[in-house]
This record gives sequence, C-alpha cells and structure tokens, in this order.
Amino acid sequence: MSSEEQRAWIYAVVGLVVPAVYLTTVLSKVPGTDVATISYVRPMLIATAVAIGASIVLSILTAIFAGILTGITSGMAATKDLGRTDERDRAINRRGEYAGFYVMSIASLVPLGLALAEAEHFWIANSLYLAFVLAALTSAVVRIVAYRRG
Repeated sequence: MSSEEQRAWIYAVVGLVVPAVYLTTVLSKVPGTDVATISYVRPMLIATAVAIGASIVLSILTAIFAGILTGITSGMAATKDLGRTDERDRAINRRGEYAGFYVMSIASLVPLGLALAEAEHFWIANSLYLAFVLAALTSAVVRIVAYRRG
C-alpha cells in the first residue's frame, strides 16, 4: 500500500469518526431545545482542530512505521523512495479532489438556501460543516477506490 493510499485511508477514517462524534454530541441536544441556545461553535472548532491534528499525527506515525518496516525488511536503501509520489498518485489525487469539489459545490447549496430562508445560524453552520465532511469523505473514498481498482 502506497503512502498516498495510506493517507487516503487516514483521512477517510478521521473524516468519519470525528464528525460522527461531533454531530452525535451536538445534535443530541436538539430535541426539546431551542437551537439558538445550543452552544455549537466551540465543539465545531474543537472537532475541526482534532480532525486536522489527528490526520497529521496519524500520517506522521504511519510514515515512521512504514519507514521502520521497510528498513527492516529490505535494508535501509529502500527507505529513500518512501513517500515519493508518481504520476499515478498525482492523477488519483486529482480525481479525488475533483469529486470532492463537485460534492462541496452541490452540498453548499443547502446552507445557502438556509441562509436565504433566514434559518437559525445553528442549522446553517452545521449544514456547511456537513458539506465539508461529505466533500472530504468523497475525496478520500474516490482515491481509495482508484488505488484499489486502478
């Protein structure tokens, strides 16, 4: 498994777990409560920071672990190629980014519609957050499928 594919898996898992925890935590407060009183800004910022930090840390740990395994199994000479990308990696990354862009473009219509309808900020912010999550997950899944199927 290439380092780029490993990163795609990391982004997919982090992009699924962190928003699931955030949305479960925040949306559990919605029933029977006025959404204007729900504190969602700080948890959203924390979820965003945790997702970014976890992705970085897990990518670094994966690279270190892969480097150690490569060094052990094939000698230290093979570790110099670790983390390099080729044309296939760049094409797969580009395909994933395009897919994420299209999902974000379509999904961002929901918060725009909510803003035009003068909905509560809670719903606008969370629908925009969900649009970003869907775009990131789509991008990661498209890259994983491309690596697995070609």
